[in-house]
Amino acid sequence: MGSKTPKQFLTLGGLPLLVHSLRVLEASDAIFAIVLAAPQVDLDYCKRDIVEKYGFKKVRKIVAGGAERQDSVRLGLAAVGNDAETVLVHDAVRPFLTVSMIAQVVEAATKHGAAIVAIPMRDTVKRAGANGLIEETIDRKPLWLAQTPQAFKRTLLEEAHAKALQNGFRATDDAQLVEQLGHRVAIVEGSTDNIKVTRPEDLAMGESILASRAGR
Repeated sequence: MGSKTPKQFLTLGGLPLLVHSLRVLEASDAIFAIVLAAPQVDLDYCKRDIVEKYGFKKVRKIVAGGAERQDSVRLGLAAVGNDAETVLVHDAVRPFLTVSMIAQVVEAATKHGAAIVAIPMRDTVKRAGANGLIEETIDRKPLWLAQTPQAFKRTLLEEAHAKALQNGFRATDDAQLVEQLGHRVAIVEGSTDNIKVTRPEDLAMGESILASRAGR
């Protein structure tokens, strides 16, 4: 985004994106403990200027993440206690998750073993060839856009990450790793507000979402 600041520390409404996400996780009755994965160089900052400054009591561990998202999740998962039956994975740069989303996806994961928040595809989808010409219009009805949070039985997600590491398989989300085991993943419908902040215009959109929520 043209900044050396990690995206999770960019400010939205005067607060780091990470703080917005942690506040919702902290408020959820379905969440009993939080393991925060962060870059090695930012561990002290997270402890001092995020967790301690804003009083997040559920953050029990802060661990160094890996080179990519998948590595960070695996390392965070390794720090989760064996007493946890279900784990929730969330991207810090999705600051507009809700307590309701968390409750629903955890409930679905408890029933099915794995569940994600996603929204149905609303635009018409075209498949084009290398020449840039449309080859097919794809039926959008069964298509969903994956979001986080995503919830899983802990042992299932551990197995999925271990197999992916062994096989050198890289996925775009944790649900895909579980799918590689042949396990079905349930969908909980999310919200278009649950944006992922990856571009400058996403921050502007986030400010609009914050303003609209403040006016409710």
